[in-house]
Amino acid sequence: MGTEGHEEFDVVVVGGGPGGSTLGTLVAMQGHDVLLLEKETFPRYQIGESLLPSTIHGVCRMTGATDKIIDAGFMLKHGGTFRWGANPEPWTFSFSVSPRTAGPTSTAFQVERSKFDKILLDNAAEKGVQVRQQASVQNVVEEDGRVVGVVYTDASGERHEVRAKWVVDASGNRSGIHKAVGGKREYSDFFRSLALFGYFENGKRMAEPTSGNILCVAFDSGWFWYIPLSDTLTSVGVVVRHDMAEKIQGDPEKALNSLIAECPMIKDFLSDATRVTTGQYGEIRVRKDYSYRQTKFWKPGLVLVGDAACFVDPVFSSGVHLATYGALLAARSINSVLAGTVDQEKAFEEFEARYVREYSVFYEFLMSFYDMHVDEDSYFWSAKKVTQNQYGELESFVDLVAGVSSAEFGLNDAESAALRFKKASAEFAGAVDAMAAEGDSMVPLFKSSVVRQAMQESGQVQGRALLGADLGPDTPMFPGGLVTSDDGMLWQAPAQG
Repeated sequence: MGTEGHEEFDVVVVGGGPGGSTLGTLVAMQGHDVLLLEKETFPRYQIGESLLPSTIHGVCRMTGATDKIIDAGFMLKHGGTFRWGANPEPWTFSFSVSPRTAGPTSTAFQVERSKFDKILLDNAAEKGVQVRQQASVQNVVEEDGRVVGVVYTDASGERHEVRAKWVVDASGNRSGIHKAVGGKREYSDFFRSLALFGYFENGKRMAEPTSGNILCVAFDSGWFWYIPLSDTLTSVGVVVRHDMAEKIQGDPEKALNSLIAECPMIKDFLSDATRVTTGQYGEIRVRKDYSYRQTKFWKPGLVLVGDAACFVDPVFSSGVHLATYGALLAARSINSVLAGTVDQEKAFEEFEARYVREYSVFYEFLMSFYDMHVDEDSYFWSAKKVTQNQYGELESFVDLVAGVSSAEFGLNDAESAALRFKKASAEFAGAVDAMAAEGDSMVPLFKSSVVRQAMQESGQVQGRALLGADLGPDTPMFPGGLVTSDDGMLWQAPAQG
């Protein structure tokens, strides 16, 4: 208990999803007092079920949760399978460059988020985080331009105020406090889509070794995801453009069935399946998948991570990755500042620069990915063509990463960016064709610039978690920037000489 009846902590985390529980754990593991406030009671339903290896074998390895996740028996995922682009046959992206090098760290999982998120939250409590559920944060407390705490109500409606050196907003895209950081939330015109989704029992599976992969299938009105969560349970969703919203209006069951009928591959996979109509999976849901990014990720005393900070189209399963990666970056900054080893401004400039870079890497990858689709007769796909949008979205993108990633990616203006995206999408499409010609070797895809950039930092996170000091000294990502400590928990100045 602090002064004047206020409880005091080093860090208060708002939100118990993957971003919040990860950050809380990494800070508590450094001996700091952490309070996590979650408005719901876990387990609870959440979408975003397809994970990337860096989350499991990188960030979760650092928090000590990996073995618990493996023991939970989630569906093993070797990569993603796509009916996308010019090739009429599905093609597969594997996390391993070659089947010969496939191992436990080149795989991920398809997870039931209610179970996965509870594992991470329980792990946070085991590592010393004080977790309070049914605690709804109302607003932040500010003094002299710095956030110094939050006000929340508990399950009985009683009001509480807690003070902290740092408040972390990990409460998702509907965050009630993210605006306190300043700046604004900028939405993408390019990825203004809606998703309609439900769950099915006894849908078909692809042949091994791809039976656990996410399947993404493009069709005239958009694209489907098909995620096997168990031997029998499948998450099925369709993404359409916002201005095609009439396709998902009215009765959601009829709308979903109608869209399934438009897509022969998904229709076949669900030919013997029945929709789940009870429990947490019994509802057909609609979500806005508008991609966005807050123009500021931090101010003194307040940090945004996960969907409170940014979100990008889900076709490459980047949601949980961006949340846990952002949490790792923020935890390093908080740990360093609390330890007194790095100046606050320096530490959080590093956090924001790296976080924005990772967001922009996936944004660029996804724009190139959408642009490689060849269905010019479909309104959905012609509207996604990079060079047909008068550069408006590209100008926004260049503004979004200006001063952080523009030099690295060569994004100097909208026209040059458009040409780069066209080149990247052509390169990516060529890599898919070359992969098919070379007998499913992943080498052409990993040589593609957008794929290489998307996997680069993920590989570094995994390597640091698995090898520590044996990975060798880190190098700055940006001129004059910081590097990661051997254990991945802190920032430090790069070695001289």
